[in-house]
Amino acid sequence: STIVSYSADSYGLFGELYHYPAATYPKGTMLKVYEWDTGKYLGEIEQARQTYNVVGNMNEYQVTIGETTFGGRPELTDSTGIIDYGSLIYIGLQRSRTARKAIKIMTDLVQEYGYYSGGESFTIADPNEVWIIEIIGKGEGEKGAVWVARMVPDGYVSAHANQARITTFPLEGKTSISSSKMNKIYDPNITTVYSKDVISFAKEKGFYPQDGKNKDFSFSDTYAPVDFSGARACEIRVWAFFNAVNPDMAQYWDYATGRNIQRDSKGYATNRMPLWIKPSEKVDVMQVMDFMRDHLEGTELDMSKDMGAGPYECPYRWR
Repeated sequence: STIVSYSADSYGLFGELYHYPAATYPKGTMLKVYEWDTGKYLGEIEQARQTYNVVGNMNEYQVTIGETTFGGRPELTDSTGIIDYGSLIYIGLQRSRTARKAIKIMTDLVQEYGYYSGGESFTIADPNEVWIIEIIGKGEGEKGAVWVARMVPDGYVSAHANQARITTFPLEGKTSISSSKMNKIYDPNITTVYSKDVISFAKEKGFYPQDGKNKDFSFSDTYAPVDFSGARACEIRVWAFFNAVNPDMAQYWDYATGRNIQRDSKGYATNRMPLWIKPSEKVDVMQVMDFMRDHLEGTELDMSKDMGAGPYECPYRWR
């Protein structure tokens, strides 16, 4: 089974269940695109001939998509793009019968129409697989985006919380392809897919050394380097979940609190947590619901015990 959870870390942001009924459209129908966060009109794209029924963040084929925003390098935002991150979710859900199909559709959309938002991590799941894709634009004047998608191995768990987490990844081979071979994404042996220029673009922009080895390239450390706040406010939430299912996470405490982010000569963090871990035992749905309500209880940073909790030991922050 696959389990996916998605929430907003804001006490004042209320959840909504959007409904997009399945429909067929005549050839040439256009779809108006509005930015999810603001309602701003971004432009028109060609509508699919057939769309699927979507309620909330899941469609009738149980394809499910959630996200977290990591922002990344601000100069890579493209204000001329038509596709924002919310459109990627809900257009992707309307057009996909599998997680792999969703990855292809979402990356095709930003390539054709441009990517409007900042850096995003997406969870894309179906009944058989869970993928994480991290994506960021190319900046003004360069349509499209650079991205990496990785499938979470069977029996493992992963998480992301507003900090990019995909570091190094396998290059083209038996289990990995670049976007130049996207027709192979449906091969079940493929577990990593990446945009063909994800490394060359970074070199071109000076984000990665020209003589840097491709095998050492880290997506997150290049396009959204982790800093104190990225660790202390974001990665620590991943740590809390990982720590609840695996006792070996104590070694990453100094990193997750931002106290000790060790770096190499490229500026890459060298003591980061893995993208996924194997839990000590199987995890069920009710446990996942509990993990999403974690406030660092049982650690020195317990949010119900510090000064911000007030006299009633409230773990929420009314900011």
